[in-house]
Amino acid sequence: MPAIVLIGAQWGDEGKGKVTDLLGERVDYVVRYSGGNNAGHTVITPDGQKYALHLMPSGALSPNAKIIIGNGVVVDPKVLLTEIDGLAERGVDVSRLRISGDAHLIMPHHRALDRVVERYLGSARIGTTGRGIGPAYGDKVARMGIRVQDLLDPGILRKKLELALREKNQILFKVYNRKAIDVDATVEEYLQYAERLTPYIAETRGMLWDALDRGETVLLEGAQATMLDMDHGTYPFVTSSNPTAGGACVGAGIPPTAINRVIAVSKAYTTRVGSGPFPTELFDDNGQHLRKIGHEYGTTTGRERRCGWFDAVVARYACRLNGVTDLVITKLDVLTGLPKVPICVGYEINGKRVDDMPMTQTDFHHAVPVYEELDGWWEDITKARTEDELPENARRYIARIEELCNTRVSVVGVGPGREENVLRHPLLP
Repeated sequence: MPAIVLIGAQWGDEGKGKVTDLLGERVDYVVRYSGGNNAGHTVITPDGQKYALHLMPSGALSPNAKIIIGNGVVVDPKVLLTEIDGLAERGVDVSRLRISGDAHLIMPHHRALDRVVERYLGSARIGTTGRGIGPAYGDKVARMGIRVQDLLDPGILRKKLELALREKNQILFKVYNRKAIDVDATVEEYLQYAERLTPYIAETRGMLWDALDRGETVLLEGAQATMLDMDHGTYPFVTSSNPTAGGACVGAGIPPTAINRVIAVSKAYTTRVGSGPFPTELFDDNGQHLRKIGHEYGTTTGRERRCGWFDAVVARYACRLNGVTDLVITKLDVLTGLPKVPICVGYEINGKRVDDMPMTQTDFHHAVPVYEELDGWWEDITKARTEDELPENARRYIARIEELCNTRVSVVGVGPGREENVLRHPLLP
C-alpha cells in the first residue's frame, strides 16, 4: 500500500486527530511530519476516554500502528516525555514510538525569545503559543539548530549550544532586558532528557522506505492546517512550517510518488485561533452558538477560537493546493437547530465579485463574504451512521459543499466520538 496524507483544510482544529484514530487500526505507520507542541489533537475513544495529544502522533491510541515523529517536527523533549509518561500511566503502549534523529530540538532560548518578542510586538503580534516553535524553525533555516541526534553526543550538544547562545543571550539581555540562558544548566538538563529519549531515536526515513517496499500503509499526519502554511497560508499570520500535503514528503523523508491519497479535514463551519484575516468570522449570537455548542477552545492553549460560517473559497483552495482526493466534514451536529446555515461562496473586494483566493494580503483582509443561505434542520443527527439517516436539509448542505469544493465528501462527523460518523465513501480501499 502507498502513503496517505491527512491535512487540515482550514486554520487548524478541524478534527484531524479523530480521523487519524479512525484510520489507525488499518494503517501500519502513523507519522507526524510538521509542527511542534503548538498543535493539539483531541481524540475520544469508544469507551469515552479523552486524550489531548500535542507531539505524539494520534496513532498512539491505535494498538497496532507504529508511530513516528519525523524530521520536519520541532521537539520539546520535556513536553514529549511528559506526554509519554501520561499515556503510559493510562495504559497506552509508547514503546512503538520512534523519533527522527534529524528532528530539531526546542531549547530554552527559543521559548524565551518567542514569549518576549510576541509581547513586544503589541497590537502587531502574530498570536503564537509562546512555545518556541518559530524561533526553533528560524534556527533550523539559519543552520544554527540543535537536533535530536545531538543528544547522543554531549560534546556536540555543548558546542552547538554555546555557539547559539553567543547571539541569543545578547538579544535576551541587551535588547529585551531578560536573564541570559546558562549553558551548563541547559546541557545538564538536556542530557537528562537524552537518557530517556535515546531508545526512541532512529533513522526513520529508512524505516518508512522499507515499510513502503513491503506494501505497508503509511499515514502522514500534519499539524495545523493549509491556511497556516508558511508559504501558502495567510502570511504572516501562519505557523513556521509547511503542514500542506507537499510538506509531508520533506517532513517525513518519503518520495512524492509514494503518495496516492490526500485526505483533508474541514469543519462544517470555520474556526481559527490567533490573529489574522478571517472573512466569515461572526461576532453575533451565531458565533457564540458555534463556540458554545462546538466547544471551541484550543486543545493546547485553551484560548477561545474565533468562529464563522463555512468558507467554500478557502476549502476549494485547500482542495486544489493539496490535491485532495477525499474530504472529511466534521462537527455537522453543531449546526443542528439553526434555521439557516449560510455558506460563503465568494468574496466581494472593492465592489468586485471574486470566487478564488485573493492574491494579496490586503485584498484578503478586505474581503467581504458573499453568502448562499441553506435551510437548517432540527433533528438530532448524532445517531446517524448512513447518509439516508441524515435529515434532507443536512444532506443538501453536504452536497453543496461537495459541489463547491469539486471534491467528494467521504465522511461526515456527527459527534465527537470515534464511531459518530456517516461514511459516504471508504477512506481506504
